[in-house]
Amino acid sequence: MRILVIGSGGREHAIIWKLLRDDPSLEVFCAPGNGGIGQIAQNVPIEPTQAGILSRFAIDNGVDFTVVGPEAALAAGIVDEFRAKGLKIFGPSQNAARLESSKDFAKKFMKKYGVPTAGFETFDRLEDAISYIKSVKYPIFIKADGLAAGKGAIGCKNEAEAAETLSEVMQSRKFGDSGAKVVIEECMEGREATLMVFADGETFLPMAGAHDYKRIFDGDLGGNTGGMGSVSPSPRLTDEITGICLEKIVKPTFEGLKREGISYTGVLYFELMLTADGPKVIEYNCRFGDPETEAVLPRLKTDLLSVFAACAEGRLAGMSLEWADDACVCVMLVSGGYPDEYRKGHEISGLDGDFGEDTQVFHAGTAGKNGKIITNGGRVICVSALGPDAGAAREKAYAEAEKIGFEGMFYRKDIAN
Repeated sequence: MRILVIGSGGREHAIIWKLLRDDPSLEVFCAPGNGGIGQIAQNVPIEPTQAGILSRFAIDNGVDFTVVGPEAALAAGIVDEFRAKGLKIFGPSQNAARLESSKDFAKKFMKKYGVPTAGFETFDRLEDAISYIKSVKYPIFIKADGLAAGKGAIGCKNEAEAAETLSEVMQSRKFGDSGAKVVIEECMEGREATLMVFADGETFLPMAGAHDYKRIFDGDLGGNTGGMGSVSPSPRLTDEITGICLEKIVKPTFEGLKREGISYTGVLYFELMLTADGPKVIEYNCRFGDPETEAVLPRLKTDLLSVFAACAEGRLAGMSLEWADDACVCVMLVSGGYPDEYRKGHEISGLDGDFGEDTQVFHAGTAGKNGKIITNGGRVICVSALGPDAGAAREKAYAEAEKIGFEGMFYRKDIAN
């Protein structure tokens, strides 16, 4: 059976690793892939947003099933393109993916269907936004409406910071056209957690909980990143809190989608703030989280392709997921300077080391060059380790991470602490 995975990060490496662990006979392509993925699958030099070229590749190469990793491909309508050509694919339609591709759409959807979230206002004119921030209670968050690689939410402690941020986002276009419109929302207090669910248009099936660490420095200090590490299960998502989330957040979301005439298939990611008033949604993501995937999939005992197929074919009802009792902790090794300016092209050492049986090294931003693996992004390597509890998994992940090195390498020291 031939599988095509779209994407080039640690999330896609983890998906491919899991698919091949379940069934080593699979033939897997990845577009465009990375240095590590190329060691277990065939990289294809096609960008994720080139939907027409990718569908032609799938047809010409007899691909049986396609899995979409990154949000940009979903926002560009790759699922619609594949379905129109009769190709099986895992992921939501372009219309459904607006839950992630437009913060404005998502916030108005939550308000309409009673999904608890922070208070907000939306602006597409800089002068109107500047006027509004004079009357709000600080701190606030200013968020680019469109996709910004996980970096489009900026916290502001006072009016001066807010005005500067609005100018950077709306006028200087720090995030390109994604910042033509902004959402300004109140700052929620609490602890973050992640709940991802599989969906087939009618049924949803929750995965094991997780939480990630978005800030660049220990203690959740510094700028936002795509994620510096994660842990699963999340001690923050107790059975009681998870039940509340399913009843008050997940269920109303899917009921609202049906009312809107949107059949949602794939993964829906709920980024949650666990407040004193109960769980609230920070934002939706319409795909697997990264790096949460690298902590969740190593714990999944159920065959992953069977779940993907059930979602795509509307057969999720009655299915269940089996999870390992072990905890998993992943630590992201990043380039010096990330999430701002950083250099690429540094050789990575230690990747051929003797890693423990319960440790997986997932490549995020790497490339192959002259038989060597080099850095090719901000987030470079994700080290995921299993252990009987989070403490043991954490200790193992950090011990294994120390075997790897590249110029300027940096990582947080407090993941799952």
